Amino acid sequence: MDEPAGRSEPVTQGGPEADAGIERAEKFAGAGRSAHAVDDPLRPDTPRELKARALRLLMRREHGRDELTRKLLEHAESAAAVEVLLDELVRRKLLSEDRMAEARATTLSRKFGASRIRHDLRAKGIGDETIARVTAEAASTEVARATEIWKKKFRAPAANPAERAKQMRFLAARGFSFDTIKKVFAEKDN
Repeated sequence: MDEPAGRSEPVTQGGPEADAGIERAEKFAGAGRSAHAVDDPLRPDTPRELKARALRLLMRREHGRDELTRKLLEHAESAAAVEVLLDELVRRKLLSEDRMAEARATTLSRKFGASRIRHDLRAKGIGDETIARVTAEAASTEVARATEIWKKKFRAPAANPAERAKQMRFLAARGFSFDTIKKVFAEKDN
């Protein structure tokens, strides 16, 4: 197809207002980064950029120290720079493993048992004493939570032993202990 006569520029919709919006979007995309950082994405972050990255991650959700270290190392000049930053964040109470463990356990306790919560926190690098404290709170309500999860999934007691075994395996896969599962089914049998 031929272009209309007299037009040498591509046609854009919206005119000058759209061009200004595109310029603002491009400026915003580079906000918080120095000019050479946009040109060289492989360049490590400056300490200020690294701190901004850490704060953005912490604003989204709580992180453990190990998890935040792993995420920041790929953008940092050195591991020492990350450690200095993390020490500052802990000192300013912006990074807390206790807070992260409690938030994660609360989220997981809606669907999972203490064993699964313990495993998840251990995988996130949380200390054993924090895990023990947080899972002790979850274990105190484990039978009630397992009963609610069972009701939501199955709604009715098992009609035969094969279905009962299936329901028990479901709760076991969710991280509930065998004792808890026995208590749930003892309530259903009565």
